[in-house]
Amino acid sequence: MKYGYDFRQYSEASLNRRLTSILGDKRSLLGVLDEILSDSTKFQKLLPRLTVNTTEPFRDPRFYRSIREHVVPVLKTYPLLNVWSAGCSTGEELYSLLILFKEEGLFDRTTFFATDISPEALSKAKLGIYSHEVVQQFTRNYTEAGGTRAPSEYYTAEYGSVCFDSRLRENVVFSDHNLVVDDVFTEMNLILCRNVLIYFNRNLQNKVLELFDRSLAAKGFLGLGSRESIRFSSIYNKFEDVDKAQRIYRKLGSSQ
Repeated sequence: MKYGYDFRQYSEASLNRRLTSILGDKRSLLGVLDEILSDSTKFQKLLPRLTVNTTEPFRDPRFYRSIREHVVPVLKTYPLLNVWSAGCSTGEELYSLLILFKEEGLFDRTTFFATDISPEALSKAKLGIYSHEVVQQFTRNYTEAGGTRAPSEYYTAEYGSVCFDSRLRENVVFSDHNLVVDDVFTEMNLILCRNVLIYFNRNLQNKVLELFDRSLAAKGFLGLGSRESIRFSSIYNKFEDVDKAQRIYRKLGSSQ
């Protein structure tokens, strides 16, 4: 692993689709490997095509409504909070979480950790600048997710793009983090990792879920994507369902 990335346990079907797209110009796989092993800048340009950055603000609005209704009331009982958006991609769902916490009065007491394997995706998340199409998605999903204000309060629009309010990023720590090879970095009260595990094989899914288990405080919450579950993992008996349909779980154990 010259650059510290390990794709050996990614879903074979998903990885094959991405490799096929990369090789669409008839280059050979060996030729691509030779290029990226000899030039790190070429690898960094290729990395976003090997990872998945499909996302949108308040994706699956019912998930965020459930966070608002079932998780937030518990988090309000804590004086300080750590929240991890793992595999945050280009940041659309991160901003969704920041807005939700702002509206629920939890923002000022929370440190948010936004991590991704792709430096390019993280750079976009830090800027918070998106197309008008993204804002159209945001407006529609925000209302369905239980938003309490006018969506336009959170961004400014100019020159064909929109920029989320920079004050939303005041409590965010952006960092490279590879779920495959990196470890715990602090104790969390809530972890969101949505629509990421579906691109891993079963062994790697289990490894990442064990990482989340070690990262969560007792009684902490874990939110996954609608197509993901902890049911067949080694951590299953350490968690209880908060919302089975929305794949939101709570870690067992006494909180201190």
